[in-house]
Amino acid sequence: MDITVVGEGAVLAAPDILRLHAGVEVRRASAAEAFTAVRAAAARLAEALSRAGTAAHDVRTVELSLGPEYEAYPKVTSYRAAQGVEVVVRDLARADHVIDTVAGVGEEARLNGVAFELSDPSAPLREARTRAFREAAAKAAQYAELAGRPLGRVVSVKEEVRGGPVPMRAALEAAETRASVSPGRQTLSVTVEVGYDFAA
Repeated sequence: MDITVVGEGAVLAAPDILRLHAGVEVRRASAAEAFTAVRAAAARLAEALSRAGTAAHDVRTVELSLGPEYEAYPKVTSYRAAQGVEVVVRDLARADHVIDTVAGVGEEARLNGVAFELSDPSAPLREARTRAFREAAAKAAQYAELAGRPLGRVVSVKEEVRGGPVPMRAALEAAETRASVSPGRQTLSVTVEVGYDFAA
């Protein structure tokens, strides 16, 4: 191998899935009261999401916690219990409705952020690979010309892909502002390292 070059290709794509991080949280005088209350609130949240048309397989528990809170250790002031879920919204036109549904559960409701992603990134990744390889090939051809030697065959290819869910960690006041949640566009990039031989 006589020439190693790196090419990069980037493609913008519109995400079509939203992952909403939400849940319920309570504080009570005893651990048992806190746990009972948070489980009841979580059941109300699950029921509300189901009524809003969210499939059971699109709701995943991601947090279940219970612990004391202190005024000054070791004096316990209350017990905090929380149960968090990740809700997958596959129709972005329903995003505001789902957020409003969570907020409508009551004072126990918590909205912790959203992340957007592509359900099928294969097409934009193919385009990014094409752009990356063409850039690498152009560099290799230039180096071969500068070296005064003919460019030979490709002998190695190594790829690195970047991109993924795009988080938006912000306070969501959807119930009050009715603000629309916008997915924007996501950058998927491929970096490829290509090795060439010089031709004989």
